[in-house]
Formats: sequence, C-alpha cells, structure tokens
Amino acid sequence: MAETHPGPVVVCGPDRGQSYWQPVPANGYSEVKVSKHDSPHIRGFSSGIQVIAPGGHVREHRHGGEDELLFFFEGRGRVVINGVAHPVEPGTSAYLGRWNRHTIINDGTGELKMMWVLMPGGLEDFFAAIGRARTPGEPAPAPFPRPDNVAEIERRTVFAALDTSPQD
Repeated sequence: MAETHPGPVVVCGPDRGQSYWQPVPANGYSEVKVSKHDSPHIRGFSSGIQVIAPGGHVREHRHGGEDELLFFFEGRGRVVINGVAHPVEPGTSAYLGRWNRHTIINDGTGELKMMWVLMPGGLEDFFAAIGRARTPGEPAPAPFPRPDNVAEIERRTVFAALDTSPQD
C-alpha cells in the first residue's frame, strides 16, 4: 500500500485573517481566511469574508478566469447577475461561473456579510492592493477613494474588463 501524506491544514478563527478596510463604494472590510499566502500547497482557491456597509455596494465586475461562490450569512441586500436582481438574506448562496457580470448591493439597514470562495484564487491580492490594513475592533475609517490605478490592479489580479468578450 502506498504511503499517503496529509495535505495542508489552515484553521483561521474570527478576526484572524489578513484584513483590509475597503474603499468606496463598498466601504466595510474584507478578511482573507485561506489563500496561497498561508501555504505553498494551497492551490485552486482562496476564501474569506466581505462586509459591505449599509448603503454600500460592490461595483459591477466579472472574472474571466475564475469561478466564484458566495454565501451570505448576515444582513439583507441583493446580487444582480447579468442584469437580473436576486434578493439575498442569511443562508443565500450564489455560484458565479466565469464571465458573469455581477454586483452586490447592501440596501438593508445593517452590514451585509458574505463568505466568498474564488477558484483558482487571487482575490486576496486585489483586496490588499486597494484596501487599507485593518485591525479588528478598530473603528471604521472615513470613506476613502479607490486607488488611482485601480484599473491596472484589476488587470493584474482577477478581474476581466466589462467591455471585452469571453475568450474561453
């Protein structure tokens, strides 16, 4: 019988991942829970949470080479996928294969919290590049703008331009 070796293990408790305040229009914060930065053996995905402030939204975007799974666990809002609005509440899941346009809107009165899984990963690099380091428990900063070079950051991470055709 062949000897087997267990794969990597990452356990990330509350407020333990790399965390970043997010600029407008989302505001809120992201916290990376599992990524390639945790182990060179983690490949194929990254995951974390994103908290969208009341009245905030994740602007319309799409991923050209990645699939995304979202699980909403607190708050209310909607996800608009290819122009079709779907209400979200705790317990809602959404799977988005590559090239699907989507935006996430917090039109509720509290924070909208979701877990994201991106396959094969890379969203953690985007959050680090556009956000500001966050220490759990500290008060939220005043809303701040996205970096001037956000389009270049999107190109080098996990976003496909909205004005291009799928190349799969």
